[in-house]
Amino acid sequence: MGKMHENEFEINEDIVRTLLKSQCPQWADLSISPIKSTGTDNALFRLGADLIMRLPRIEWEPGSISKSINKEYEWLPKIANFLKMPISEPIFKGNSDQSYPWPWLISTWNEGHNPNFEKDNEYEHLAKDLALFLNDFHKISLPNGPLSRRGVPLKKVDEETKKAIGELEGEIDIADVTLLWEQLSNIPYWNKEPVWIHGDFLPGNILIQDNRLSAVLDFSDVGIGDPACDLIIAWALLNPHSRKFFRDNLEGIDHSTWERGRGWALSIALIMLPYYMHSNPVLATLARRMIENVLSESGNT
Repeated sequence: MGKMHENEFEINEDIVRTLLKSQCPQWADLSISPIKSTGTDNALFRLGADLIMRLPRIEWEPGSISKSINKEYEWLPKIANFLKMPISEPIFKGNSDQSYPWPWLISTWNEGHNPNFEKDNEYEHLAKDLALFLNDFHKISLPNGPLSRRGVPLKKVDEETKKAIGELEGEIDIADVTLLWEQLSNIPYWNKEPVWIHGDFLPGNILIQDNRLSAVLDFSDVGIGDPACDLIIAWALLNPHSRKFFRDNLEGIDHSTWERGRGWALSIALIMLPYYMHSNPVLATLARRMIENVLSESGNT
């Protein structure tokens, strides 16, 4: 896959080997194999059998990569203690040098593959696994957590979402989407204590084996806030039957929170579609599926 962002930093195995030799020579002789991923912000390399190295390709705001990497390195080992499910737990934090401009992470390798969201698979057992994972995650008791950028009211992304709708003339039903966004973005905000949230709970960030959840990845948006954004997996992966099974197994999610979850699914998909329409067909397909699923649920929630 070619470049997906204009200011993307090109990362190859020579850079990986240079960083390993200079900063963690104990792993410098491990085999290095690039991992194809639907994700867009990071280059991934498997190191030997048990490790994975993640190097950001692009920085959206000055200092944001350092802040995100430091957050994950500090909090994920603590978070893992509260979870039954394996997660991508960082074990080494690398620094920038002459060959590479930002911090980077080495984490534990998790077996499995991303679930196929493009077919009408029924993921009933997986739906329950996902709900139970979120129940555990939303109950994590760790004080003074960082705020997640998606643990906020939907109105915070109103401007960006409406801009994306304007860019999709001829691609989607603008009138229906605009009306639905108005409804969902005006639902009352979470009025309870903020909880720990994953923040980007999409098919590319979960691994399955035999259609059961085997690990959860990519915690760059982890933090505290409204749990609604973690419900996006319901419209990104699940059919109506599995979606109901997912919802029935969730704890502490009332009707308003479910509807805000639909709002997050709609907003994220609308913003994703014009950006990746020509550069990442997998994410563009995912965005279209999410929009279709959110629209089709209107009137029968």
